[in-house]
Amino acid sequence: MKQLEERIARDGRVIGTEILKVDSFLNHQMDIALLDEIGKELYRLFKDRGITKVITIEASGIAIAVSAARCFNVPAVFAKKARSLNIGKDVYKARVHSFTYDNDYDITMSQNYLSASDTVLIVDDFLANGAALNGMISICEQAGAKIGGIGICIEKGFQPGGDEIRKKGYPLESLAIIESMDENGIVFRKQ
Repeated sequence: MKQLEERIARDGRVIGTEILKVDSFLNHQMDIALLDEIGKELYRLFKDRGITKVITIEASGIAIAVSAARCFNVPAVFAKKARSLNIGKDVYKARVHSFTYDNDYDITMSQNYLSASDTVLIVDDFLANGAALNGMISICEQAGAKIGGIGICIEKGFQPGGDEIRKKGYPLESLAIIESMDENGIVFRKQ
């Protein structure tokens, strides 16, 4: 998605060779017009997949999920990173390692909001090593839900997550794929 690539190149901040901060427009302060365009693009890519729910992990994926769900006219559901008392006992659960925070945590989703009758679009802001995405896939498998697609805003193509997910046969589309990056600039994969 050219608009997203241009925004990353203009406003993204690279730290070292593995960290890209897009917190000024995507996952802290959010550019709503850009999120609307991301939602429309995800809809264009997956509109024929019979999507009944858009799912993500809190917190950075929620705005993306809401934008996409609005276009599909379906609910957005997010997995929680901390189990709260009000979620109940009947939950799907998966263990995830966070590259950003360098720790492991359980994600949970109430069984009330995902079932075998659902076809889901999984969305997230980043895909690097694929740990969060594999956690979401596990939750879908536990529910018996069909994965109709996976939509990622920014894939770090130099890390293994995207290739591993594609090898498993999942329909994965990333709106911007970064081949390499450092303080001197970002190189995007031609799509």
